[in-house]
Amino acid sequence: MRNIYLVGFMGSGKSTIGKLLAQESGMKFVDIDKEVEKSQCMSIKEMFENLGEEYFRKAEKDKLMEYIKRSGFVVSTGGGLGADKGMMELMKNSGTVIWIKVSIHTILSRCKNDQDRPLLKLPEDKLLELFEKRKEVYSLANISVTSDDKTPFQVLQEILQKINR
Repeated sequence: MRNIYLVGFMGSGKSTIGKLLAQESGMKFVDIDKEVEKSQCMSIKEMFENLGEEYFRKAEKDKLMEYIKRSGFVVSTGGGLGADKGMMELMKNSGTVIWIKVSIHTILSRCKNDQDRPLLKLPEDKLLELFEKRKEVYSLANISVTSDDKTPFQVLQEILQKINR
C-alpha cells in the first residue's frame, strides 16, 4: 500500500486528520515534525533557536526520505516540507499527496496561543507572504480539501470520498 502524505500550512490540521485517516485506513501514522524532534532530542523551537532553520529543514527532509522508501504510512509533513517542490515530487512518486487547505485567518485563530511555532514570530505581512508562496507548491498535490469551518471528521470523510473516486 502506497503512502498518503498530508501537506498544508501550520495549523491546518494535518496531524489530527492524519491520525484519523490512518485509523480509518488501517495504515500507520507518522508525524515528521515529531520524528525529527525525537531523533534530534530537542524541540523544533530549540532547533530554530540553537541550530537555525536550515539545520531543521535538512533534518526534516532526511526524516521524510526514510518514509518515502517505505509504504503503508499516513505521513503528516511540516508546513515547510510540503512546500518544497523537490519533496513534493518525491512524495507524489511514492504515494498520494493531500493538501489540507485553510485560510490565514483560521490559522491565526488556531495558533494564536502556540508559543512553539517559530514562524508565528514573523510580522503578519511576512507570514502572509510565506503563506501565499507555499500555496503555489501545495497546489501541486493530488487532492485538496478545505478544513475551514469543518470538524476533523468532516475533513476525513471528504478525503475518503476523494481517495475512493
